[in-house]
Amino acid sequence: MPYAGELFRRLGDVRAVPGRPVPAGELTDADALMVRSVTKVNEALLNGTPVKFVGTATAGTDHVDEQWLRQAGIGFSAAPGCNAIAVVEYVFSSLLMLAERDGFSLRDRTVGIVGVGNVGGRLQARLAAWGVRTLLCDPPRADRGDEGDFRTLDELVAECDVLTFHTPLFKDGPYKTLHLADEALISRLKPGAILINACRGPVVDNAALLRRLEAGQALNVVLDVWEPEPDLNVALLSRVDIGTAHIAGYTLEGKARGTTQVFEAFCEFLGQRQQVALDTLLPAPEFGRITLHGALDEPTLKRLVHLVYDVRRDDALLRKVAGVPGEFDKLRKHYLERREWSSLYVQCDDPQAADLLQKLGFNATHHPAR
Repeated sequence: MPYAGELFRRLGDVRAVPGRPVPAGELTDADALMVRSVTKVNEALLNGTPVKFVGTATAGTDHVDEQWLRQAGIGFSAAPGCNAIAVVEYVFSSLLMLAERDGFSLRDRTVGIVGVGNVGGRLQARLAAWGVRTLLCDPPRADRGDEGDFRTLDELVAECDVLTFHTPLFKDGPYKTLHLADEALISRLKPGAILINACRGPVVDNAALLRRLEAGQALNVVLDVWEPEPDLNVALLSRVDIGTAHIAGYTLEGKARGTTQVFEAFCEFLGQRQQVALDTLLPAPEFGRITLHGALDEPTLKRLVHLVYDVRRDDALLRKVAGVPGEFDKLRKHYLERREWSSLYVQCDDPQAADLLQKLGFNATHHPAR
């Protein structure tokens, strides 16, 4: 958790411990526990400890038994939306890489977004800014009558060239997402379609996906999350186009947002309200300022994106250590610094290019050529 020590030492003593698993005895004198998604937080971990507050510096909470925490009177906070921008940029970077490799333009593809929350909504906005047609599927929002043109999942499968999942993991209930992409759905995907999962591994039936890929049916796959983790199926990794170690949300900005959100929530819990400005924590980016001449086309956008982040780096790192015990978690724990597109300042002599880059999340300004 970046900046956790710096922030939480304002409130008391801080001790860093492994997250999977938390060593026995480490919580015997702890008043609060701050985690990320690798740590299962439940009665088995906390019963008999003095912990009064749990914070997870993640958007997802399926690793936390919230019902038990409520019953035990333990305060809890997550960090919704903290890594949404990071995941959006991971997906966009992956699509740009596949478009270049296979010789197509994103503007000629229809993208189906399943789950239109913090991530899906932002992804739709950026794709729309780039001129990409999107179709949205979000049954809970559709049933609530939320504003938006929501389609069924079957409609997305039939019409879309890209299907990308951004849902929570619900194992049962009316909006169950466990194996939402099951064998039947996977078999109906268009030949040459792109399937992306950057939410939770079990949302896609990994065994069914491997069977389709082993059958030689044309399908492009981007997986950042796996079923199970950390012991992913190496045979599946060998057949996907992009495979990474559950790091889609791992920008420095995203991690810092997660830490600051749970820090502020813990301060609120203690009755010591504090607010932290993110830019006071972050270091200067590697590429501070560049100049762009002329209009913005897709190859130029890809080059700008790759100045900040190239998803192929993380794909190569996972393939290098796949199947080696403990290495999946090491990749996550010792993840190389990655910044968001907003860290790149772009001076444009074309006002339309500057406006478009701003909508895509870059720090862009218009400076007329002299």
